[in-house]
Amino acid sequence: MAKYIVRRLLGAIPVLFGLSIILFAFIHMLPGDPAAALLGQHATPELTAQIREQLGLDKPLWQQYINYLGQLLQGDLGKSIINNRPIIDEFLIRFPGTIELTIGALIFAVGLGIPLGRFAARHVQGAGDGMVTVISLLGVSIPIFVLGLTLQYIFAVQLRILPTSGRLDPRIQLEYQTNFVLIDTLLAGDLGAFVDGIRHLILPAIALGSIPLAIITRITRASVLDVTNEDYVRTARAKGLTERRVDGRHIMRNAWLPVVTVIGLQVGGLLAGAVITETIFSWNGVGRWTVEAIQDHDYFVVQSTILIFAVIFLIVNLIVDIGYAFLNPRIRYA
Repeated sequence: MAKYIVRRLLGAIPVLFGLSIILFAFIHMLPGDPAAALLGQHATPELTAQIREQLGLDKPLWQQYINYLGQLLQGDLGKSIINNRPIIDEFLIRFPGTIELTIGALIFAVGLGIPLGRFAARHVQGAGDGMVTVISLLGVSIPIFVLGLTLQYIFAVQLRILPTSGRLDPRIQLEYQTNFVLIDTLLAGDLGAFVDGIRHLILPAIALGSIPLAIITRITRASVLDVTNEDYVRTARAKGLTERRVDGRHIMRNAWLPVVTVIGLQVGGLLAGAVITETIFSWNGVGRWTVEAIQDHDYFVVQSTILIFAVIFLIVNLIVDIGYAFLNPRIRYA
C-alpha cells in the first residue's frame, strides 16, 4: 500500500507540471490587459508600460512561465494584481466558505442519492423506479444557475422562509477564528447564528448538489442491480439468510466500489460548480473570487486557484483509491 501511495504521488508530478503549462498558456490567451484593467480610466500608454514592467508582463512568455514555476516550487503563489496581497492569504480566507458549501452539497447528494438508488433498485420497473428516474434526469438536465435562481424565487421571494444570499445575516456580529461560519458560531456559543448559517447554506447546497445527486442515484441503482443478480446473492438467499443481512453483507458491500468512485469524482464537479453557485448566491468563497479575478484580468489569482483545485482533485482521487482496499480486501495494488 505504501509503495502504491508513493507511486501515485510521484505520478501526480508530471500531471501538475503539464497542467501548469496548459493553464499558463490559456490564461495569457484571454483578451484584455491586466495593467490596463488595474489602471482603469487613468490608463495611459506610459503608465500601462510601467505597470507591465513591474508585474513582469513585458517579458517573453517562456520567461514569465519559468519565473512562475520557480515561485511555485518555493511555495509562493504570487500576489494579486488588484490589491497586491499574497494569493495564499486571500485563498485561505475564502476557501473555508467553499469547503462548507461543498460539504453541504455532498451531504445532500450522498444522503439522498444512495437511498433513492437503493429504493429504485428494489422497485425496478415499478412506479417508484420510474419516479426516481424522472428525478435523476431532471437533476442532470437543469443547469445550476437555473435551479439556483428558481430556488431563490420560490423559497426566498415567494415563501420568504430562506435567505437569498450570503453566508450569515449581516446584522449578526461574529468573530471569525477559522472562517468556517458553522464552526465559528459554535465556538462563540451562538446557537441562533449557527441556525442562521444553516439556513443560508440550504439553498446553495441544494443547487450545487443537484447534479451529483442525480448521478449518484443512477450509479447506485445500476450497481445494486448488478450485484443483486450475482450467484453469491442467490446462494445467500437460498441458505435462508434474512433480506436485511443479504442486503448489508452481500449486496451493498460489493455495490459500494463504483458508488465510492463516483462520489470521489463528483468532488471535482462540486468545486467547478461552486464557481456558478457562489456567484448566484453571493457566497464568499473561492469560486466567486475566481470569477471576480477573471473579470479583473488578475492572471495570478486565476491560475493559482485552478492549480490548487487540481491538487485537491488529485488528492481526493488518491483517497478514494486507497479506500478500495478497506471496502474490498481482495483488491491488491500491483
